[in-house]
Amino acid sequence: MSEPFSVRITVRGYETDVQGHVNQSVYINYAEHARWSLLQAAGISQAGLMGKGVGPVALETTIRYKRELLAGDEVDVTCAFEWSGGKTFRIRQIVRKADGTVAAELTAVGGLLDLKERRMVANPQDYFKELATDPGLFGL
Repeated sequence: MSEPFSVRITVRGYETDVQGHVNQSVYINYAEHARWSLLQAAGISQAGLMGKGVGPVALETTIRYKRELLAGDEVDVTCAFEWSGGKTFRIRQIVRKADGTVAAELTAVGGLLDLKERRMVANPQDYFKELATDPGLFGL
């Protein structure tokens, strides 16, 4: 199996809290940034999604905090999609310090919303395959 998609992020001082470590809500921003970076790398844009009449939605996110992150730390945020064949998919993400220490693990459940009908589409992987120039980044 190939390595999951990854993007490097430098922790900014304004993302930290009074204890000096990254505020919990920022981890979701890092995960979201990695997901949109993956879509972009695979050739999928927001305009392309909207042109197909769909938009990604987050249904659930679970975060396991392992080690604190401090301002100036560099982290790699991975992103791997898992397809179940239904209306939803799972995204597994790891936030790892440059030295390899795992700072957090995120698992998200998402789907694609039909923007007109306001309902989840069946088989979202088909949309990703059709729109992507590199569907292999999604494991497709």
